[in-house]
Amino acid sequence: MAATTHTVTNQAPPLVGYDVFTADRALGEAVERHVAPELLDGVQEELAVLGRSAGSAQAQEWGVLANENPPTLRTHDRYGNRIDEVEFHPSWHRLLGKAVSSGLTDAWGRPAGHVRRAAGFLVWTQAEGGHGCPVSMTHAAVPALRTDPALAAEWEPRLTSHVYEQGLRPAAEKGGVLFGMGMTEKQGGSDVRANTTSAAPLGTDGEYVLTGHKWFCSAPMSDGFLVLAQAPGGLTCFLVPRVLADGSRNAFAIQRLKDKLGNKSNASSEVEFDGTWARRVGEEGRGVRTIIEMVAATRLDCVIGSAAIMRQAVTQAVHHASYRSAFGGVLIEKPLMRNVLADLALESEAATTLALRLAAAYDADTDEERAFLRLAVPAAKYWVTKRCTPVAGEALECLGGNGYVEESGMPRLLREAPLNSIWEGSGNVQALDVLRALQREPAAINAFLQEVGTARGADHRLDGAIKDLLTELADLDGIEGRARRLVERMALVLQGSLLVRWAPPEVADAFCASRLGGDWGAAFGTLPHSLDLASVVERARVEA
Repeated sequence: MAATTHTVTNQAPPLVGYDVFTADRALGEAVERHVAPELLDGVQEELAVLGRSAGSAQAQEWGVLANENPPTLRTHDRYGNRIDEVEFHPSWHRLLGKAVSSGLTDAWGRPAGHVRRAAGFLVWTQAEGGHGCPVSMTHAAVPALRTDPALAAEWEPRLTSHVYEQGLRPAAEKGGVLFGMGMTEKQGGSDVRANTTSAAPLGTDGEYVLTGHKWFCSAPMSDGFLVLAQAPGGLTCFLVPRVLADGSRNAFAIQRLKDKLGNKSNASSEVEFDGTWARRVGEEGRGVRTIIEMVAATRLDCVIGSAAIMRQAVTQAVHHASYRSAFGGVLIEKPLMRNVLADLALESEAATTLALRLAAAYDADTDEERAFLRLAVPAAKYWVTKRCTPVAGEALECLGGNGYVEESGMPRLLREAPLNSIWEGSGNVQALDVLRALQREPAAINAFLQEVGTARGADHRLDGAIKDLLTELADLDGIEGRARRLVERMALVLQGSLLVRWAPPEVADAFCASRLGGDWGAAFGTLPHSLDLASVVERARVEA
């Protein structure tokens, strides 16, 4: 075949060798907004270093290899001894090592710790999403362990360490550890009070033996796990180490690894407990209350992780359209493609702005901000994670057939996109949690309304949406059947309020016109043509 037939033209160059953090204007502005001036220079440089790593060819290759070579389970050694180990590709360990060394498990004790950690998690997740699972659970385990000061004193320095050490050894011998979580059982799913795993007390106070199973246990090579089991006093939270202090392996039988839609680099497993040693965390019968702060933190990470997927998907779509020509011009200059890209960019920016606002509330740690988080986290988790899959799918379509092939990276984003909507409670669980807060915690709704009300008077469409929301909130009778509609509206009003206050006028105008004013269709690319869409798209563009 003649070589002239292989001349390559009209293809976008690879998007590689760029700073993922600095190129993201919405994220950079959020960090500047929520970090104290005396800390800002150091935080920005820290995130820029991570951003350059995330955009490097090396990190992109790690992500590809970790997913093309998924983990494998070895239940026994060559002699027939049970070992229950999961082997990962070296790229998985490199990704985890960079995450830990960059402080992505260290938020609770640093100034502006949650904002800088959320921004870093959003940046580094764009390199590869699967390894974020143990990173997230390790970060989130801290508030649960703090219910037991002795346990927190022992484990928190290990959890927040910037040292990653792979392999199963006693935790005291490692410079840093990772944590997992086991709540879900096959008969109960999200209804954890239906769990059947039992916990029998031992002679020593606080020590138990567990018997039962967990249907989903992610990252089973972690050093410790927070699990729920039925103690004599009711459902209780326990810490289960993989390796005991004397160096022996705890009873932790991995039955199989899940064959998942996406998240291929991460090992999700089914495990059996049979004579498994555990230490009680918190009081007997208060397991849900003990672990709820961990759940809330991982729910926020679902929001951040979805924002990261959306940002990477939009970045790739805008980059492709900036170079690809069709029908006599560059795609990004075509009015219809510009409308699609602007619509996607709005969704991405709204998700990023909301995620960083929630992280800032964690840093503030006031009664008002804790009340705000009680409603805002499940509402954001419901809506932002729901938007991730359609954004990834539409962004893939912007690349056409090029986006449908694995080499583009877009299929991996699309397969990863539904995960965060399912993890830590699917949509109905989040909606019902919002209803519980509305019915039982008046401080939460007051804090939420105060937050969105800060922007009243700035945009008539936002004002109208707030008025409609108040009407819906005034009637909670029979509300369960319309809970999704209500929670969606709450999330959109919150996003609109944040963008009106902090985003450029063209972004806020387009968001309020479409998401709150109703001037929008059922698919992306249906924004009002009179808006300044070119500026919205340009704001999302990356210069590699």
